[in-house]
Amino acid sequence: MNSKNRKSNTKIFYASIAAFFVWFALIFQFYLTKGSIANFFSYFTILSNLLIALSLTFSIFLPKTKTGIFFSSLSVQTAITLYVFIVALVYNIVLRGIWIVTGWQLIVDNMLHVLNPILYILYWLRYSEKEKLSWKDGIYWTIFPFLYLIYSLIRGVITNWYPYPFLNAVQIGYKTVLVNVGVMIIVFFIIGLLLIALNNKLKTNNDHQDI
Repeated sequence: MNSKNRKSNTKIFYASIAAFFVWFALIFQFYLTKGSIANFFSYFTILSNLLIALSLTFSIFLPKTKTGIFFSSLSVQTAITLYVFIVALVYNIVLRGIWIVTGWQLIVDNMLHVLNPILYILYWLRYSEKEKLSWKDGIYWTIFPFLYLIYSLIRGVITNWYPYPFLNAVQIGYKTVLVNVGVMIIVFFIIGLLLIALNNKLKTNNDHQDI
């Protein structure tokens, strides 16, 4: 078995294990959730983990389908890496401790906010086919979180329910919420640029190794 086939098999094995953990956490969290289905899918954490699960599943097991081709794209995989990195960053710096969770919920919480992001970031670092990315990709990647934040605010007005404290306009006011939204978009963009720089550096290193 040559090194290329060995890497391919290792990639499939790693992706399979990672996908199992992500699907398990999502399904178990759905089982544990007491709120509405709409609320469940209104968490950025859930949406980001769902993107991980779909990315790993389709790019590895159904790579030739339209969905598989989409999730095999380096730009898409880097965008997902950005989203789950933000999920882990915000949860562990801002939100951890606000909600007291125990038992299975504590385990699932750490899977969704720590384990799964780490698994996917490592997958992106090791197995994503590196090619040059443009800084413009960083702008495109902010569209999804921007639409999510707008959706959360509009839905909050209708339902009086907000997924995160920093979006709760009723408690902290719209001025503070809009500042929070602006800061979040800037953070997404800056970290996106850092990922682009890292990707392009890895691409250059790989090219030198192949010479």
